[in-house]
Amino acid sequence: MKRIKQFAALLAVAIMITGCGGSGDNGSTKGEDESAIRIEGSDTMVNLAQAWAERYQESNSSVEIEVSGGGSGVGIKSLISGQADMANASRKMKDSEKTRAKEELGKDPVELIVGRDALAVYVHKDNPIDEISLAQLKAIYADGGNITNWSDIGITMPEGTADEITRVSRQNNSGTYAYFRESVLDEEDFKLGSIDQSGSKDVVALVSTTLNSIGYSGMGYATPDVKMLKIKSSDDGDAVEPKAENVINNTYPIARPLHIYTLGEPAGNVKEYLDWIMSDAGQAVVSEMGYVPVK
Repeated sequence: MKRIKQFAALLAVAIMITGCGGSGDNGSTKGEDESAIRIEGSDTMVNLAQAWAERYQESNSSVEIEVSGGGSGVGIKSLISGQADMANASRKMKDSEKTRAKEELGKDPVELIVGRDALAVYVHKDNPIDEISLAQLKAIYADGGNITNWSDIGITMPEGTADEITRVSRQNNSGTYAYFRESVLDEEDFKLGSIDQSGSKDVVALVSTTLNSIGYSGMGYATPDVKMLKIKSSDDGDAVEPKAENVINNTYPIARPLHIYTLGEPAGNVKEYLDWIMSDAGQAVVSEMGYVPVK
């Protein structure tokens, strides 16, 4: 009987220890809180997303945030497949993508607009052109467009520089590519023969070293070696500079919202992070990175 009582006492102690371990499950909840938030998508937004992550982690060091680019289409695909918690996108999700998300994971995508961007048209800093119309851009980039040389629009290039326009574009998994095709080309196909880059930074880098080139990218990627052209909605309209003020007052014709998508309503770490992005502190980072805050 004495041994039975001793065994019962030991069993009670074991249960108490197990119970303490169970309260450590709150530790496992904490572990979940500390698990990485995986973010993929828009190359236009990747610098902004990295800046957000770095600033947030200054006061939330236990939260790991993994950021990668690859294009809006890549991010949305990763979100739908469950490989990312958030997708950055410089375009809206397509209906087909929303349907696939619902069919495969049983969740509806939730959209959050986190900033705005002026899609800038870049040329080399020594190119004499200062402004261009949407119609001229379409004639340069669209299939069947009749502008192939700078002289076609009255521009005389510096001596020794080719007159032919070198078109720099983005790959077709890019939200920037999709937005440019929609807003500038009126959904027409791109002319073949452009030099297609995988990232926004790559477009600007190539234009900065190619005097007869033209390219498009987010205004946050401007460098001293390139020039952002003023854009005219019509050939006889006013030329508008790509800057925050003109995005806010809606006079710049190719401005776009920047999106973050989640599958279903965000919760836990992801919700806390998104709440911070939309706070004054998070929106201040949007301004610092050369984009336009939404509040």
